[in-house]
Amino acid sequence: MAVGLLGTAASGLQVFQRAISVAGHNINNANTDGFSRQRVELGTLQPSFNGQGYIGNGVQIESISRMFDQFAVDRLRSSTSTSAQYDSLAQFSARISNLLGDTKAGLNAGLESFFAAVHEVSNDPASIPSRQLLLSEGESLTSRFHNLNGQLDAMRAEINGGIANLTKDINGLTSAIAEANRAIVDSSGQGTGQIPNDLLDKRDTLITKLSALVSVRTVEQDDGAVNVFVGSGQPLVTRFLATPLKAVTNDFDAQRVEVAIAGPNADTVITGNLSGGRLGAVLDVRDQVLNPAQNALGRVATTLAVTFNAQHRLGMDLNNSMGGDFFSFAQPEVSASARNSGSASVAASLDPANVDQLTTKDYVLAYSGGAWSLTDAVSGQVVPMSGTGTPADPFVADGLRLVVSAGAAAGDRFLVKPTRGGSAGSDLLIDSARAVAAASPVKVIEATNANGLPTNAGDAAFKLQGVDASFVRLSSGITLTYDAAGQQFLYSGDATGAIAYDPATDSGSTFTVAGVSFSVTGTPQDGDAFRLADNAGASGDNGNALRLAGLQTANTMEGGAASFQGAYGQLVGQLGTQTRSAQVTAEAQAALLTQAQESRDAVSGVNLDEEAANLLRFQQAYQAVAQVISTAETTFQTLLSAIGR
Repeated sequence: MAVGLLGTAASGLQVFQRAISVAGHNINNANTDGFSRQRVELGTLQPSFNGQGYIGNGVQIESISRMFDQFAVDRLRSSTSTSAQYDSLAQFSARISNLLGDTKAGLNAGLESFFAAVHEVSNDPASIPSRQLLLSEGESLTSRFHNLNGQLDAMRAEINGGIANLTKDINGLTSAIAEANRAIVDSSGQGTGQIPNDLLDKRDTLITKLSALVSVRTVEQDDGAVNVFVGSGQPLVTRFLATPLKAVTNDFDAQRVEVAIAGPNADTVITGNLSGGRLGAVLDVRDQVLNPAQNALGRVATTLAVTFNAQHRLGMDLNNSMGGDFFSFAQPEVSASARNSGSASVAASLDPANVDQLTTKDYVLAYSGGAWSLTDAVSGQVVPMSGTGTPADPFVADGLRLVVSAGAAAGDRFLVKPTRGGSAGSDLLIDSARAVAAASPVKVIEATNANGLPTNAGDAAFKLQGVDASFVRLSSGITLTYDAAGQQFLYSGDATGAIAYDPATDSGSTFTVAGVSFSVTGTPQDGDAFRLADNAGASGDNGNALRLAGLQTANTMEGGAASFQGAYGQLVGQLGTQTRSAQVTAEAQAALLTQAQESRDAVSGVNLDEEAANLLRFQQAYQAVAQVISTAETTFQTLLSAIGR
């Protein structure tokens, strides 16, 4: 149907008026987050046929398209998630690294001061002020353990609170995305299939904000709705339905918060499947940085207490008593899963003979119905263990002893944390300077005559090395007399027996009799004698103090490969490496995020110069169409005038 000159012009006026409106809409939203530039797509109206051919009837708006590239948006979301993750990871890691690596507030300074005080006692074992300084430094060291552990606990509480808050933020965004889906589907139906561009922008912005909190995947439906998935495929948004996340208590540990997805019958914990975004960062910090750091700190406290106590018990104090425990220490923590159906319990303790085998791991002891297994709580890797789990033959693994009672049911699990509480459980037990066991409980006496002069004819010499855990305080002592014919020392007194000694081959060797270790050098003559005697009253003896001081550099950790300070230095170094790696990655991801944003803006961003040119172009077109209407009016008036005559 022919619409005529006025109809043709009217279509142009309407189209260009709307085109100007779209350009104005773009300009107004040039700084709106997530806005995609819109463009008017024009098309000709259906022409009319007359005898000479088809005559056009004007212009119409085919659609208002949204300048959008799904690939660029997906890249932006991925970069947003990764950048937010590493930025948060770098910040948390730096806080832990700076705390433990601080030259004044960290542990190294405390260990240096404590062992310096031990050396002072070894230099002047009879000095009460030196002994009192040692107790003061021991108290300061345990306080330092408590302070560092308290700050790590505070950070753990902060992470737990952060997980709870992030799940609330995620739920708010997923609810908004579900509502946006509903609005988009409804608007598309009302608009005869035309796409509601501004609503799509709003939904895309919500999904991008969600990506900053946790990594997600989206699948678009035929009706325009978008389903959002997290983890290994758990749905957060299904068309108009948002499935909320929940912060729940861990089955083993009430102080550990997990993330679960709400289900119709029960909540499903999905913490292990989550990654990316700020939520992924705090979960990584907890499992990969905070837990190992706190375990490592506790391991130093535990190993120090066990080894220092063991040596201190082998010395003698100013009261002529054998030394007692110097530090307290915590035994491993065991917690049963809330889902256990059996009645079994697990008792965990340190294996004193293998305390150097302690690691920074936590373990899960599980019962399959026929056997027990021990696995790394984080990686799930099986940890070999020996024993049967009975009190007489406990399970032994990585410096631990585990005893299980009867009543376990298949599927029962127990979490074992060997050193998590080590720092909190460290305290000074000695409260008297006289109770510091600086002296050796044994002294070596060379045979003498009535005038106190040596009677041995040879040049042999005995040097006390110390005593071991089997040592029992001497009463009458032990006399060792050399038998040249048999090339042996015969000993009698508190213990009897013989030790072979050939001066040609055994000089410098160390021997142990009744728990007393000593070295022998030189060539004794037949009848030469030495006596191992009780060392009561030897206030100036520093034998045990020297051995206590030697623990500073002894390799008592990492399977005999590191000292206390060496193991702590490894912890600080590892934290520094993790922090620097996170910082470098965060910087790289920030650059990639900028590139992704620029790629998206190159397609969807508003160019004000271009929009200004469009306004001018549409305005000129509008004015030109107005001239068509003016011409049509003039033509119509001319016709009326002609008819009127």
